[in-house]
Amino acid sequence: MKVVLFCGGQGMRLREYSETVPKPMVPIGPQPVLWHLMRYYAHFGHRQFVLCLGHGARAIREYFLNYREELYNDMVMHDGGARIELLNRDMSDWSIQFVDTGLNANIAERLLAVRGCVADEEMFLANYSDGITAFPLPTLVERFAAEPHAVAAFLAVPPTGSYHVVRVGANAWVERIEPFREAGWRINGGFFVMRPAIFDYLRPGEELVEEPFQRLIGEGRLMAFPYDGFWRPMDTFKDKIHLDALHATGDAPWELWKRAPADDPGRP
Repeated sequence: MKVVLFCGGQGMRLREYSETVPKPMVPIGPQPVLWHLMRYYAHFGHRQFVLCLGHGARAIREYFLNYREELYNDMVMHDGGARIELLNRDMSDWSIQFVDTGLNANIAERLLAVRGCVADEEMFLANYSDGITAFPLPTLVERFAAEPHAVAAFLAVPPTGSYHVVRVGANAWVERIEPFREAGWRINGGFFVMRPAIFDYLRPGEELVEEPFQRLIGEGRLMAFPYDGFWRPMDTFKDKIHLDALHATGDAPWELWKRAPADDPGRP
């Protein structure tokens, strides 16, 4: 199944990096968040990627053009380096299509720009490219496939952060205040599965979750799957620090490819 990755945003909330490095290329450990996300999908057998490029397109192209697997994988060097034997690989079996979708395009416009890349697919995956998770992806795909009337679905996760929800009654008296996570609200986690019928709901200039998704809701064709496990965005410098710390432990929750099959029930 093809995976459409929206990689062209400005990353305004991560200015510490995004002025010089596009948001998907902000590193977690030695590798950019985009690599971690692609490695997640590849772990479940989805190795055909369509990158929707925009801001920082050259940096993303150069990263993959100059990628050397021997720098990141266990290997044996023979004959003084004349022959390298890789003991494991990460992206040698990936297919990556690079598509310039415009510097200032929104998500729906970028999706429209790659319509031809997925038009013949029964279903395809998509992602904002700014968050990672330990969610067992086959669960989402299988549930969605079992609902032929559905056009799109996404992962619905509790919000991160320490915000509170406040209910204000008459005359400004506070009736209730509680942590946002405990109020029962969920946000779009950015992990999508769609059918090509989604293109029938897109109009030029519209944003994906505003007008098109509202049309799907009106027809009862949009699904959301609640997930309370590990999910974390790469929105702010604080998020980067948190993800770097998890990666440094050697047992980051999203690195499912490092687990033994018995420890990873979501693996096919």
